[in-house]
Amino acid sequence: MKRVLSFVLPLAAAAVLLFPIMAQAASLEPIDSSAVQVQQQEQNGVRYLAGGIGEDESKAIQQSAGYNLHMTFAVGMQNQYTADVDVMIQKAPGQTVLTLSQTGPLVYVQLPPGKYTVVATRNGETRRDAAEIGGGVARNLVFHWNDNS
Repeated sequence: MKRVLSFVLPLAAAAVLLFPIMAQAASLEPIDSSAVQVQQQEQNGVRYLAGGIGEDESKAIQQSAGYNLHMTFAVGMQNQYTADVDVMIQKAPGQTVLTLSQTGPLVYVQLPPGKYTVVATRNGETRRDAAEIGGGVARNLVFHWNDNS
């Protein structure tokens, strides 16, 4: 038994160390572009992608470069994607830069550097978060609602 454990433990450790690499490789799998309906859009000079219904469309958005704010909308205990969210991004109170209706489950936005407030509303229930956008990596925001909303 001791010999089996001394063999299995190093294998388990190697699997744990390789998991991030395997997960990243899975996200880079080819996409069936015939099933993807995502197109870059623009509002008030702000570029964005919205969608993510279906695995190929979700992967297409997640693999898109150049967007510095990534938002994900989920619902319930299973964290299922939801696409019925109204989104408003404000640079300052009263200065709205982007408004989207019934969108999601993924929204990727290219914003100029600065501080923003994101307001996400689903079935009358509002979630707010702040995002400071700079020159570095993308800011990820996840908005979650319970099943009953």
